[in-house]
Amino acid sequence: MSQAGPLVIKIGGSTLGAADTTFRDVAALAKAGHGPIVVHGGGAEASRWLESMQIESRFERGLRVTDERVLPVVVAVFAGLVNKRIVAAINAAGASAVGLCGADGRTLECRLADPELGFVGEPVAAHPEAVLALHAAGIIPVVGPIGFVPGEETDQLVNINADTVAGNLAAAVGASRLVFLTDVEGVRGPGGEVIPRLTGEAARALIADGTIAGGMIPKVEACLHALALGVEVQIVDGRNSGMLLASTGAGTTFVAG
Repeated sequence: MSQAGPLVIKIGGSTLGAADTTFRDVAALAKAGHGPIVVHGGGAEASRWLESMQIESRFERGLRVTDERVLPVVVAVFAGLVNKRIVAAINAAGASAVGLCGADGRTLECRLADPELGFVGEPVAAHPEAVLALHAAGIIPVVGPIGFVPGEETDQLVNINADTVAGNLAAAVGASRLVFLTDVEGVRGPGGEVIPRLTGEAARALIADGTIAGGMIPKVEACLHALALGVEVQIVDGRNSGMLLASTGAGTTFVAG
């Protein structure tokens, strides 16, 4: 694992707009020469737009079922509205950010994950050249969770779980660390306690027995994917101030073993 690799930060949609210091912290990291790569969700915002259009939100194993009515809304919200709000917030905090999604530069190549999920992508290859070009230029890439399935005439846009995007992108860019900012204090054990250090084997056992459930499943699976490829991974509570600048001691850190 190269310590020179970039820091990848996944900002959960559930923490967007919270009274925290995330965007100022991202800008501070950039000014200090630790230019991060940001990946974001936005599921709560997508659900609000779908509800306003009287389209039901359904989930399977923490993944949004994305049919032909849902897809245009999530593309507009994730690659458009939420992405540009984050770009604007980071720019206002004094750094330079540019937004893109996994379809831009064909960054995240996918296959359809499961027919029952509709247009939900499972990454099969990451091509991070566009992201790394921005990073090398001192610009913070802000990546929305939309990918593509290659087609003969046109690529098919697909919805990807943002945690999965973060894990795959962190591995592809050789990240030194991947931090998930979410709305929980960390991974909780059977008794409700936060587990400070968690091995892959222990995490899989907690998924199998139902302790880790719902939206935490793809998050933990993304952590394990990145960990297996040599990336240090941490889940922390993004609602608290200064969490990005505190390097250790918070949340759950995934360790080999």
